[in-house]
Amino acid sequence: MKSTKPTKQRKRLYQASVNERYRRFSAPLSSKLKESHGTSSVPVRKGDTVMIMRGDRKSTEGKVTQIDRRNYRLFVEGVNREKVDGTNIPVPVHPSKVMITRLNLDDKWRKRILERKGVIEEPEVAEEKPKKEETKKKTKTSKRTKKSEGT
Repeated sequence: MKSTKPTKQRKRLYQASVNERYRRFSAPLSSKLKESHGTSSVPVRKGDTVMIMRGDRKSTEGKVTQIDRRNYRLFVEGVNREKVDGTNIPVPVHPSKVMITRLNLDDKWRKRILERKGVIEEPEVAEEKPKKEETKKKTKTSKRTKKSEGT
């Protein structure tokens, strides 16, 4: 954050745009995924499998079923709380308290982002295209140089 004042930081958090909130939803990857993909964190999406690292439900693993960007919370499959009347409700979890163990790569946009970062390796092409020969470009001389050459 740019400011050191807590009030300004909270204000930026509450008034953040959708794309800023998306970036703040990033969570660390497991060590196995870090090695294979070459990055340390990726924004969490619906369908990713995460492991909860902090709190009462530590070391529980499940798929992300829902994401609430307004309140900065995500909901994990199997993490429920039983109410007094007997109904189960999902427990909200902050994205900084989870670790991604399996990525959901069904989305072509997410694949492109990871390829752009150099995370997913593209298949190698057998033959390279020959490079075009560079032609020398003539540089235009300014009027000043022409006048100075003439005198």
